Amino acid sequence: MIEVRDLTVRYGRTVAVDDLTFTVRPGVVTGFLGPNGAGKSTTMRSVLGLEVPERGEALVDGRAYASLRRPLRTMGTLLDAGAVHGGRTARAHLAWLARSNGIGAGRVAAVLEQAGLTGVADRRISTFSLGMKQRLGIAAALLGDPAALMLDEPLNGLDPEGIRWLRGLLRSLAGEGRTVLLSSHLMNELALTAEHVVVIGRGRLVADTSTESLAGHFQGDVLVRTPYPERLAGVMRAHGATVAAEDDGALSVRDLAASEIGALALSAGIALVELTPRGASLEEAFMRLTGDSTDYRTAPREAVR
Repeated sequence: MIEVRDLTVRYGRTVAVDDLTFTVRPGVVTGFLGPNGAGKSTTMRSVLGLEVPERGEALVDGRAYASLRRPLRTMGTLLDAGAVHGGRTARAHLAWLARSNGIGAGRVAAVLEQAGLTGVADRRISTFSLGMKQRLGIAAALLGDPAALMLDEPLNGLDPEGIRWLRGLLRSLAGEGRTVLLSSHLMNELALTAEHVVVIGRGRLVADTSTESLAGHFQGDVLVRTPYPERLAGVMRAHGATVAAEDDGALSVRDLAASEIGALALSAGIALVELTPRGASLEEAFMRLTGDSTDYRTAPREAVR
């Protein structure tokens, strides 16, 4: 397990992580979410001992990461895909990491193949695209065949094939009983990958729950199709609903249950073709949950004209 206990990290007067506690358990992919500046990367760096907390601790398998004799065998990590020596080849980069942790050369070849980098293994890393560097960073994280993985924004720069590959890989590793923690701003992709989410805002815990429960906690809408959308929209609005037109002519109705919409349409003599309740997406749930914790907001277009 990865355990964060009462963790507080401060930079001068700024509190980056504030009394944060959560546990990442084996067997599921856990998404680590929060707005920019929420403290996600600081928390991950603290797990690795790269930040010295003012209070609390972060443990991997019950121990401080710095105390592990062969850390790559316990937890593989990717914090910054660009933090590599550009003059080395991909093979040489993995080879020195392997030697530092007593890992054989056969494992280097195996993770190069697993990450789809065998064909470019002897190219200098400075020639790699961001997506290729991400694959190399993931290969390095897998090098020790670890029981836990911690990846910070590993989807950045990956093409659709790479995203699909990583999604399958992480779910497969979790299915083997390993611990998987990853942060990402790609909410739709995370919804397909993570079964559990830890959400923080301004360094504090906001939610620690299953992905399904987080989205289900917030009201979605009801998709309504009718030959008479304008008439129905007027009836719904008269009863307090928020109604928006979809691109294909259907209506998105909030603040009324599907049963209420059906009853009102019946009483008004308006035929319905479809009446489908829709839950909130992970992205919608995240935006509602962290709205008060967002430090960096874009101005409406009209405000910057």
